Amino acid sequence: MADFESVHTMTDFYDGPRRGVADFKGAPHFYESTFGDVGDVPDDTNDIFQLSPITDDAFQLALEDWAIWLRWQAANQRGETSNETHPALPIDRPRHDELQPMLDRLLKIDPDNLVNAYAEFYNNGSQLEVRWTVVPPVA
Repeated sequence: MADFESVHTMTDFYDGPRRGVADFKGAPHFYESTFGDVGDVPDDTNDIFQLSPITDDAFQLALEDWAIWLRWQAANQRGETSNETHPALPIDRPRHDELQPMLDRLLKIDPDNLVNAYAEFYNNGSQLEVRWTVVPPVA
């Protein structure tokens, strides 16, 4: 759809995406909801997200960890693994455990380089997409 961009990862979900990596103006950004809980959002407003650009290295590591989770999810849906192994299959667990501290360090909102935006998420049938609407800074 016009103006929609790719959502590459969704590492937190509660009544919708809360955190992950998505494109903003064609470049990968870390996105994070500013609300701790969807219940914090008044009915007449939209959730605001903060976005900060990430390096290509951080993007590649995020995609690698996302692929690990997708393999776990597929196996779990087929009944080949239990929820106790979440979020990685036993064979992938060592790499996931290695990636996690790196991603925790790399995927953060940079207070000196962020954009606030509303998000409209859309599932096109094969991939989640998002349209960002920038929130003007308060003067």
